[in-house]
Amino acid sequence: MTNENLSEKVSVNINTATLSEIDLLVDNGYYSNRSDFINHALRTALESQRATVERLIEKNTKSTSKEHGWFLGIYGITAKELEEMHAEGQRMSLTGYGLLKIAENCDEEMLFEVVESIHVRGKVIATDSVRAHYGLK
Repeated sequence: MTNENLSEKVSVNINTATLSEIDLLVDNGYYSNRSDFINHALRTALESQRATVERLIEKNTKSTSKEHGWFLGIYGITAKELEEMHAEGQRMSLTGYGLLKIAENCDEEMLFEVVESIHVRGKVIATDSVRAHYGLK
């Protein structure tokens, strides 16, 4: 997965006065560019909500069974893992926030038997036929 782009472009509206202050800081060397400033501001905001994020992670992981896989961040399914789940008769639904990568060498029929649904707020890297099967954009 090291060759994959792990960032996403997000469009936001920022009022002119706020943007001018960001540009002033950038032009005077406090940040390398607008994106650097915005990323720093987002990390700071997330850190101020750390307790809430941790509570939500704990809530979701505790309320999630093996049949309903929940993830935050990066999650991947390899062909070997899929084969093991299939051999054990596992069925699951995947729900998460972040990046889900389904290896290209996964047997799609087996995948469709094991993974009942996929709901990801973020990015899914999979073949076109897998994306179509699960109704992913």
